[in-house]
Amino acid sequence: MVLLAVAGYLVVQYISGGSGKPGCEVVSGTSDEAAYEFTPEQAVNAATIAAVGTGRGMPERAVAIALATSIQESGLRNIEHGDRDSLGLFQQRPSQGWGTKKEILDPTYAADIFYRHLAKVQGYIKLPLTVAAQRVQRSGYPEAYAKHEPDAVLLAAALTGHSAATLTCQGRPDAMTAEAAGPDAVRAALVRDFGRDALQPAGAEVGTAPKPTPSPTGSTRTSPRTVTLPVTADESPAKGRSVGQRGWQLAHWAVANSSALQIERVSYGGREWTAGNTDSRWRTAAAAGGAEARKAADAVRIITAQ
Repeated sequence: MVLLAVAGYLVVQYISGGSGKPGCEVVSGTSDEAAYEFTPEQAVNAATIAAVGTGRGMPERAVAIALATSIQESGLRNIEHGDRDSLGLFQQRPSQGWGTKKEILDPTYAADIFYRHLAKVQGYIKLPLTVAAQRVQRSGYPEAYAKHEPDAVLLAAALTGHSAATLTCQGRPDAMTAEAAGPDAVRAALVRDFGRDALQPAGAEVGTAPKPTPSPTGSTRTSPRTVTLPVTADESPAKGRSVGQRGWQLAHWAVANSSALQIERVSYGGREWTAGNTDSRWRTAAAAGGAEARKAADAVRIITAQ
């Protein structure tokens, strides 16, 4: 009985990333009540996988295939071990030409090279998910990817911005990354996952905190802890995503990274997420009028704890 109890505890710790509780949840954008719970560590990696995919102009289906593959291969964790020399989110092998150990353990690189291989699979969008994933991975367990498809589809819908206000996290600070918190860390992480184009509309640069803008009354409208990202549609015809989808992708990305980057609040499209709320749900933002309010509704605002 004691051994069973210990084994059960270890399983919970593995699934939850050591916190005992998942901390994040994604729900369906429809009325089917589907949901998937996962840890802040998994949320960061999933958000990176989705950002790299949309950055390459890959469709939502490709993102779902990548997410299901990573859930199966590593549990969405950037692990430094595996079968033989397998490493990272997708358990890619240096000996099989996937890259160096350092490259494979970079989540952005690992996701990018997975998509490069997937793009070469003819008709992958219409193939069963497990078939498309297997043609990239060449796994010894080719049917294993299928069981993760429902969860991957939910994640992909949220993290590509197709489903609005469907991803939430508790947002509890991660003590291991506290030194990397703040607006500069948010900007650096945005560049890591989306490239510098994510910051250009905001006129911001990594390592430069935005200065507060004085209002006519003498108060400031923008806190130094705020990163504001005006949202524009993806310009490439291959991407073809709406302003709303782009905005919700950025907003969900920020929530997924909230523990690691100590993000306290995220707002977009008249909705607001606040860390530490009882249910951490997206709520209707306080109403405000005028041109400034309309401008704010077209931007993703990220407020950090420091």
